[in-house]
Amino acid sequence: MPTGHAACHCVVCQDISDLDSRTQSSIDVIHQHGWQVTGIPADDQGPGWAYTIGLWHTHRIPELAMFGLDIRSMPTVLNDLGQRAVAGQPLEAEQQRTDVASVPVVLKSVDYRWYKAFFGAAIGYYRKPPFPFLQVVWPNRDGAYPWQPGGEDLLARQPRLDLRPDQHPVGVWTQDL
Repeated sequence: MPTGHAACHCVVCQDISDLDSRTQSSIDVIHQHGWQVTGIPADDQGPGWAYTIGLWHTHRIPELAMFGLDIRSMPTVLNDLGQRAVAGQPLEAEQQRTDVASVPVVLKSVDYRWYKAFFGAAIGYYRKPPFPFLQVVWPNRDGAYPWQPGGEDLLARQPRLDLRPDQHPVGVWTQDL
């Protein structure tokens, strides 16, 4: 695993030893596999989500996040995208991918103002931004994405993290901001 990345503030590069068990577990998984996927199950507050930790540290590939699908299927998509990126298929904002899921997905940049609300374990690992995130956004059954006409129904299942929180439509994703 690369260490000493320029401007890296992660717990590995900074050699921080007084860590909580969750962060130490992340370090162990990232050291063994290159990254991990953290899942947040759905609850009475809203849909679940999953995100990677370690892609940026290990490979300088943006971290990935996905919202609103089954908590068991999102890690499969994120791991597949991560493996393909490590193998040389770059991940970039606004990129449409049809090679990782049963439906196409679009990768969108995540505004850093959302990090604290959704990516606490990544903040615990990296200590502070910058570390880039891309949201893996999926369409509805008609093929529309949340930013397209006919895709507005998706905002209850997946947020628009490419928008600043104060620009996001009011709903389940903004209630605690």
